[in-house]
Amino acid sequence: MARRRPVVLSRDHARPRTRPAPANEAIDAHLAGLIQPAILAQDEAYRRLGLRDRVLALPAMVAIVLTIIWRQVPAVGEMVRILEREGVLWTPAIRVSQQALSLRLRSLPESLFAGIWTSLAPTLQARAAARTRPLPPVVARVQAHYPRIWAIDGSTLEELFKKVGLLRPDPAKVLGGALEAVLDVATRLPVHLWLEADPVGNDLRFLDRIKAVLGPGTLVVLDAAYWAFPFFDWLTEHGVGFVIRARTVRAETVVRVLHESPSVRDRIVQLGAYRSNPCTHPTRVVEVKVGKTWRPYLTNVLDPAVLSVADAVDLYDRRWKIEEAFLVTKRLLGLSYLWSGAANAIALQVWSTWLLYAVLVDLSDAVAEELGQPLDAMSLEMTFRGLYHYTSAFARRLTAADPAAWLAAQDDLGLVKRRRKSRERQRAALDTWRQELNL
Repeated sequence: MARRRPVVLSRDHARPRTRPAPANEAIDAHLAGLIQPAILAQDEAYRRLGLRDRVLALPAMVAIVLTIIWRQVPAVGEMVRILEREGVLWTPAIRVSQQALSLRLRSLPESLFAGIWTSLAPTLQARAAARTRPLPPVVARVQAHYPRIWAIDGSTLEELFKKVGLLRPDPAKVLGGALEAVLDVATRLPVHLWLEADPVGNDLRFLDRIKAVLGPGTLVVLDAAYWAFPFFDWLTEHGVGFVIRARTVRAETVVRVLHESPSVRDRIVQLGAYRSNPCTHPTRVVEVKVGKTWRPYLTNVLDPAVLSVADAVDLYDRRWKIEEAFLVTKRLLGLSYLWSGAANAIALQVWSTWLLYAVLVDLSDAVAEELGQPLDAMSLEMTFRGLYHYTSAFARRLTAADPAAWLAAQDDLGLVKRRRKSRERQRAALDTWRQELNL
């Protein structure tokens, strides 16, 4: 008798089966106040596309999609029942069929949802800039020379469970597409997003779009996938600083040694050994010894007074904030499960998820402001989960406060991250390198 292998389930990539979270009047009002003006800004684009008013017009569809994500509604069929009995956000109770809603998800132009996200992003950036919670010291120092510190990276969307159209007979796994994101390191808010339906290809295919949004006074923290000499030269020529993890094996000529010790190396180098593939402008390689291993980093900021060795290392470590953003959108907000195999429906889900991610960051930042903590100290996941307790207290009329003020007053929700030994060791290492360099 043949042995059956146990089915291995990926719980992060599985259809949600939880009950929808209850609605809350205060949270709904908060979302409406932020998002409705951005929806109204798309009215002209809606008309220009020749779309007419109907039951499931743009405001209603935005309310439905946001509710599915924010309240973690497990299926479109369940959303139809909620819509008929309760209404959602600014949309009153209406009766529609599941087929009608599914068709609308596949047909409503995703450019409208992208426009809503684009309209809302500057508003959230302005709200973050107006707050007075402390910034991480490295960010404050670097912003004196580079007002914009951005992290750039890409992520591949998960496998499709439902295949439509020409994808149905394909027996192989089909991925949902590729997403490129630009994240503000200081505010943790997404600045730019690009979605490609084709998941095949590396991050360098987004370079033209990345270059179009970069300007002087920006410092970008890059993933190793962006290692390309022409790109490094372009950044230098356009007044854009960068920090990237350097390759261990690289062809270089040392131009000048700035510092060298048993634990720190700081050199200006000329990359490239062949005339056919040179790096025109000099760059700077900083290396720090962690244990028995040297970790190299590359930057075009040649002046150590502008970007010290310790700050370059610290800044690169903050690149992981963009990885955390991908983690939160996929696992916490459900983007690891794609509702549909249709490219348009996937795009609506992606834009709406990242819009709500930005709202969650804004809420966490407001809580940090109340607590006098830097945003880096706040847990986005625990802030999101804390909304359940806020909803419960609001329903029992135990609070009338806004969500940020109420969450900040609770000391048992774990909103502030616990201090970890690994972070303490990292801080100690950075302080040691600063002392060695007399900073």
